[in-house]
Amino acid sequence: MDIQIDPSAPQAPFDQLRLQIIAQVRGGQLIAGTKIPTVRALAAEIGLAPNTVAKAYRELAEAGVIETRGKQGTFIASAGDPTRARAERAATELVRDLRALGLRDSEVLDLVAAALRGA
Repeated sequence: MDIQIDPSAPQAPFDQLRLQIIAQVRGGQLIAGTKIPTVRALAAEIGLAPNTVAKAYRELAEAGVIETRGKQGTFIASAGDPTRARAERAATELVRDLRALGLRDSEVLDLVAAALRGA
């Protein structure tokens, strides 16, 4: 795992760690089932307090990004990227709702493109 903590960044170190792990999951560098370092090992490797790493790991576990398997260790969750799964569900619901309003798929695409331009 390649983690870089910037002490001068406006984000707290635990949040930098959490966001970098999520980014590596989304980017495919950390795939489901990959074993990640223990809290103490990662803390020593990147120069953070173990409690800081533990806080990041707790939030990642609550979000479904990582899972602890007892004495086996901590792994990237088998469910993959929970953010992507949530986004896919939202997109599916949006399309279903717009089709229920009688819009054609081309109109749905036009609306999404317009929303992206305006965002």
